[in-house]
Order: sequence, then C-alpha cells, then structure tokens
Amino acid sequence: MLARYKNGCLQKIKRKDGTERWQFRWNALCPDGVIRERKKTLGLVSDYPQRSRKLQDLLAGLRQNINTDGPTELTVVTLATAVEHYKLHELSDSADSGRAYSTRRKKIQVFDRWVLPRWGKLELRDIKTVAVEQWLKSLMTSKSGRPKPLAGGTKRKIRDAMSSIFNHAIRWEFTDRNPIRGPVKGSGVRVSGKREQIPDILEVEEMQLLLGALEVRERTLVFLVTRSVVDQQVGDTKTEVSRKPVPIDESLARDLCAWREQTPYREPADWVFATDSRRAGAKRGKQPFWLSTIMRYHIQPKARELGITKKVSWHTFRHTYSTLLKANGEDVKVVQELLRHASAKITLDIYSQALTPAKRAAHSKVVKMIFHKVVPRGCTADSDSVRANA
Repeated sequence: MLARYKNGCLQKIKRKDGTERWQFRWNALCPDGVIRERKKTLGLVSDYPQRSRKLQDLLAGLRQNINTDGPTELTVVTLATAVEHYKLHELSDSADSGRAYSTRRKKIQVFDRWVLPRWGKLELRDIKTVAVEQWLKSLMTSKSGRPKPLAGGTKRKIRDAMSSIFNHAIRWEFTDRNPIRGPVKGSGVRVSGKREQIPDILEVEEMQLLLGALEVRERTLVFLVTRSVVDQQVGDTKTEVSRKPVPIDESLARDLCAWREQTPYREPADWVFATDSRRAGAKRGKQPFWLSTIMRYHIQPKARELGITKKVSWHTFRHTYSTLLKANGEDVKVVQELLRHASAKITLDIYSQALTPAKRAAHSKVVKMIFHKVVPRGCTADSDSVRANA
C-alpha cells in the first residue's frame, strides 16, 4: 500500500514585533512510533508574497522533503529521543546481541549524568562539533571535595558515548551526519585522554610484605584477576579472550584448597568466594563478595599497617602484574592474554597466538618471584596433600 502524499499546510503567524511570517506545518512519524505535528518558520510574508513563484518553489522543496524516506533538513529528532531509541535497540540485555551489564550501566550513567542535561532537548541537526568540544573543556567535578576539571579519560568516554548515539541515528536514518566524529579524520570533537597521574606500581618486596600479611581469601583474590560479576549482576564475560582458561600456579592452587576448607560454602554449585555476611540476609552464601568491600575493609587497611603509602586497589595489582611480566621479558602476546585484553592493540598490535604452556610459565614466574619468601597465614593444610588434590 502506497503511503499517503503529505502536502502540509501554510499559515501566517504574527511575532511580538508585529511582523508577519510564513509557517509551514506537517505531521511526521517520530522514532518512538508516535505521529507528531512539526513546524518550520520560512520567512517574512513581505519577502515571500502569497502567489509568488519564490514561495511556491520553496513549498515544493519542503513537500519533497517531508515525503522522502530517510533524513532530510526537516527531520526532527532530539538527542533525548535518539538516546531512548539507542537504549532500546543497542543496550538490550538479550543473550546473543546484547551488551554486557557493565557496558550498559556505564553508558546509561554517562547519558543521564552528562549528556542529556545539556543536549537532550536539542535536535540532532543543531548539535555542532565546536560547541560540544567547548562544553567538554568546561566540565568540572567536585567528587574530591573541591571543583576541578573533569579527567581527560572521562571526557573521552562522554565524547565516545555521544558519537555512538549519532552512529545509531545514521544507521536508523534519523540523520546523515555525526558532528562528534566529523566527516574526515581530525575534524571531529578533539579531547585529550592523557592521564592526570601515573598509576602506582608495587615493588616486589611490597607485594611480598602485603601478601604475607593477608588472609588466604584476600591473598588468593589478588591473583585471580578475572570476573563476570559487576555490582552483583552475573553475566557472561564480555570478550572471547575473557572466556579462555586462567592459568593457576601451584601456590594459588594451595590457597584455593585452603580456602575451600575454611568456607562453609563448598558445594560444586556454590560461589568460590560466597559472601557470609549477615547483612546479605537471604542472599547469604548465594552471591559473591563485593570486591570493593574486600579492598576497603581488608586489603587497604593492612597495606597502611605495613607502611605502604602507595594507592592500593585492584587496578594497582593489575598494573603491578603487567609491569612484572614485562620486566621478565615475556612475549607481548602472552602478556596480552594473561591480562585478558580483548585486542592486541593494547599490547603493541601483535596478533600471534600464545601457547598455554608459555602463558602458564610466565604466570608462574611472577607468582614464584613473590611467593618464595612469603610465609602464608591461614594455610593449615599439608602442602603435599594439597598439591595432590589440586
């Protein structure tokens, strides 16, 4: 069935200054499936006499636009509408095509916290490259107590989130331009993602001191750097690399066996590190520990007791692990897969495949470097029997 041809309507409107202008009105189907009235002011009545050829040519062009499939100069879509459409179609949690929970959560936070309050009511065609760039430069945060410029990495995330909205709008033919990326390389929004400070790296002696003082649970978690649980939301790992097996050194195997003897949740279907906190209520033993809680109440206080003044976090351990692997002269592909990077671009664009024995040897070398002088706490099981069980 052919779609009905839309002619729209023309009417005169009077402004506050007394001047009369032509206004063109028509009905348009919006991305949310609702038909809404749209309008466009054309110009002064005195400049476009009612029966003039000039006005008729202008109306003919407008009618062609409103009857054309795809984006035209009359396509009216606000950024807020595009964001809602993006959430519906791109941030779904379907099993096959859906994004990981962490990805969905972070993007929605960026949209709600930064993008929509400033740009939500604007039409896509009214958002300009330089305006977005100047806005990003002006962003401030008071998270640390006093206002300071927003970190470059956060600005890049905001820029990339806005760019993904325009790419989505182009794909669905709501617009034909992406002012964030620009038509050619270097013409889009420019943001520096340079680090404000270099992350702390723990020395081998500091790692030995800290691990020797930690209980078996915290000590084991330091080297198990993979997860698919974010904010207690359980899901599949995000990338193919993340789904590959994690090498376990004998020292970690002993700690895991020791932890199994300590925890009340040791059934095959139980979480390895299931929470036993009374605050968990009915979920006690049915969900894993919050990693941030382990870090805040167990690892960081112990580091301060030992006189370690560096910032200690899960990322600190990850950076330390990476640095020690590199210092040992390991193959870049081995380092990439041990760190679970999705792309080899993060590790010098090397695309060769690392063999499992090579990864295991590299991993064990780092563990032995640290553990050979550590006197573990909490390991009561006999080493030989534990090794046999592992």
